[in-house]
Amino acid sequence: MSLVVLISGRGSNLQAIAAAGLPVAAVISNRADAAGLEFARRHGIETAVVPHREFPSREAFDEALARIVDRCAPGAIALAGFMRIFTPGFVARYAGRLINIHPSLLPAFPGLDTHARALAAGVKLHGCTVHFVTADLDQGPIVAQAAVPVLTGDTAAELAARVLRQEHVIYPRALAWLLGGKLVIEDGRVRVNDSHAAQFVFSPDA
Repeated sequence: MSLVVLISGRGSNLQAIAAAGLPVAAVISNRADAAGLEFARRHGIETAVVPHREFPSREAFDEALARIVDRCAPGAIALAGFMRIFTPGFVARYAGRLINIHPSLLPAFPGLDTHARALAAGVKLHGCTVHFVTADLDQGPIVAQAAVPVLTGDTAAELAARVLRQEHVIYPRALAWLLGGKLVIEDGRVRVNDSHAAQFVFSPDA
């Protein structure tokens, strides 16, 4: 099974996914200047750009994006810093195959500016979450999480860098499970059919 990765920026998670040897068939962006596109081209991965500003509605954009995705017939579609909110129709079209990495320990801090919000809230643990995408923003079934400590004097940038290192650990792992048919959703919870699978990572010195 192949994988399509959707990006809007530098593509650091894309690089981690590729480094893990996962079968990336194409990288698609809504921004022509996304740095991750150049990485994909250098590594012989097909790329495409669907500029969202050129479409009159979210529905029209999603339909154009879906046409490109469907050409690859992917087993999974990975959002890797893709800064668009999908319509319910797009989400339903790829139910069970559409997956995202979010920079917080969901359900805490959905949406944007997660690191600054975590610092403002005074939490002692922060992290990242891989989850299935549903019509409700950042509320889909959780596949895997990684936690890091919040250190005294942390800035949002320092905390973000610590979390990002863990994103690069758990996202390829979760995608491999999905592509390998090992993920089962039961009553809104995700189980991995692998007795050695660890769905949670804690990195005390990350």
